[in-house]
Amino acid sequence: MGVLGRLTRVTRIAERELKALFGEFGLERGEFDVLATLRRAGAPGGMTAGDLARSSMVTSGAVTNRLDRLVAKGYVTRDVDPGNRRSVIVALTPAGRDLIDRAVVAHLENEQRILAALDQDQRDALATTLRTLLLSLGDEADEADGAGEASRAG
Repeated sequence: MGVLGRLTRVTRIAERELKALFGEFGLERGEFDVLATLRRAGAPGGMTAGDLARSSMVTSGAVTNRLDRLVAKGYVTRDVDPGNRRSVIVALTPAGRDLIDRAVVAHLENEQRILAALDQDQRDALATTLRTLLLSLGDEADEADGAGEASRAG
């Protein structure tokens, strides 16, 4: 009970800290994830909405809602793929690229602050232990999971 109770409390605190940071940039966590995924992909032509949904491991409906908000804010464009008119290509606007570049730096600093009580060996051991637990529970964690979205945004 002590382990799961502490994991729950850490999650609540971390979520609160992340929400506050993303709010400073006028973003919700899911919007940050979409922008970071597009930035990480680095493709000047963007990504399909389907690729974004698979990358974020959320439903296509959730991605559509996030994209609607990001288009309205001027951070992404959504255009029909000329090579396949059934697909939509999503790309960062210059404003979106600028925002995510600034947000990722702040996000990494925030993560460092949150984890400041742990030295690097402790962080590595905790990441490995949590990954083992997640995999044992059926999670399909990948190699980048120890560092979170920001590491993939780089």
